[in-house]
Amino acid sequence: MSNTDDAASQDARTRLPIAKIALGLVGIVALLLLGREAGGYIEPFRAWVGGLGAAAPIVFGVVYVIAVIALAPASLLTIAGGAAFGLLKGALIVFFAAVAGASLAFLIARYVARDAIERRFGGNPKFVAIDRAVGKEGLKIAFLLRLTPAVPFNFLNYILGLTTVSLRDYLLAFIGMIPGTFLYVYIGSLTTEVAAAAAGDGAETGKLILNVVAFAATVVVTVIVTRIARRALAEAAGEIENQEA
Repeated sequence: MSNTDDAASQDARTRLPIAKIALGLVGIVALLLLGREAGGYIEPFRAWVGGLGAAAPIVFGVVYVIAVIALAPASLLTIAGGAAFGLLKGALIVFFAAVAGASLAFLIARYVARDAIERRFGGNPKFVAIDRAVGKEGLKIAFLLRLTPAVPFNFLNYILGLTTVSLRDYLLAFIGMIPGTFLYVYIGSLTTEVAAAAAGDGAETGKLILNVVAFAATVVVTVIVTRIARRALAEAAGEIENQEA
């Protein structure tokens, strides 16, 4: 390789981290702008949830389950859960609601509407690859799929219902959903703090700065975990193809 090629390769490696840092900064700025714009909606939503009293987590959970089964965007509700309940409580409520909704979708695909769902997903190349991989390593593949955004969460529930993965392995694989859930709930909890800071609450401004730094660290960790999972998923799929060749 020539010196010119070496220099070009070094420049490319240098630009890549800079591009990632810039993208992260843009994401944080977008989050702050979102919080400011959403300020007029967050407090009424929190007040409505608070008015439900002890039933609030149950009502939210039922709505979440229905949304998962109906293939509605779960990420929006996850963010809403963070805004309504805060980081830790919101993450717990969202996680268990997501597990309940995803499990019902899985059972519907396997025992209730298998033919209709197979017509919907059966010809999809991703389904064919997942079905083959799950047949060899059910728990491992299901877990890695939960860690990566390779297939949207709601669609994956139905797709896995068509495979041979056992219900036990399917449930255990939900551990892989924790990083993504935590990240989206974190976004929701931060929008609440941004709205409070925008309203002139000095105490919330200081808290917001600390939480934005913690959020940035969470994003970095989640991205690293996702990349590792994606690489492991590709390697597992490659090993399975080699075994079948």
